[in-house]
Amino acid sequence: MKIIVAKNYEEMSARAFEVMAEVVKTNPQAVLGLATGSTPLGLYRNMIEDHKKNGTSYKQIKTVNLDEYAGLDENSDQSYVYFMRKNLFDSLDIDRKNTNIEDGTASDRKAECARYNALLHELQQDIQVLGIGSNGHIAFNEPGTPFGSETHVVDLTESTIKDNSRLFKNIDEVPRQAFTMGLKNIMNAKKILILANGENKAQAVYGLVKGEVTENVPASVLQLHPDCTLVCDEAAARLIL
Repeated sequence: MKIIVAKNYEEMSARAFEVMAEVVKTNPQAVLGLATGSTPLGLYRNMIEDHKKNGTSYKQIKTVNLDEYAGLDENSDQSYVYFMRKNLFDSLDIDRKNTNIEDGTASDRKAECARYNALLHELQQDIQVLGIGSNGHIAFNEPGTPFGSETHVVDLTESTIKDNSRLFKNIDEVPRQAFTMGLKNIMNAKKILILANGENKAQAVYGLVKGEVTENVPASVLQLHPDCTLVCDEAAARLIL
């Protein structure tokens, strides 16, 4: 695992962009695996700025997102499809038909998981962006998720609901279930870029980098990936320096 420690969030985002930009500029038809949440926002701002200033094109790029809340449709301002439009897609020249995410409103959730798995087998990620939860989860793969898991519906833990409640008016509005890529889908990516910032992520980062490879810390499976880069700030790296 390659580890890049930045001084702060802004530098972390800039270093993450360097990794992303190399993929996009080397392969204008790349498949980008994308993540939501506050951590990758700086990366996305850098992508937008580069597109506007330097004309980097996303016309032939395809994207696959990690996860989506169950029960929220694309018009909900808390859905991840809305998040991606607002924070990235609307500011790039990407063809919306080339962007993919689980359908949170699917009535047959098992069929929706099968559909997304088939799509991921077709669109292997050239790079997969990840954040990491304070309990070591990646995407919505909570502790105890099998390493061989594929796209599935998960019951969110109380710690994840609490972490995500800051984005909602109150904690009762946070959905209790979500669709998520499984750990096998994530590990299938050719390259992984995982981001972490803040002291509250330090224990999870330790588990990711130096802990036992165990399903109790889902991110620890990334130790087995042949091309994984961690970019984190000094606060998140506190226990591994």
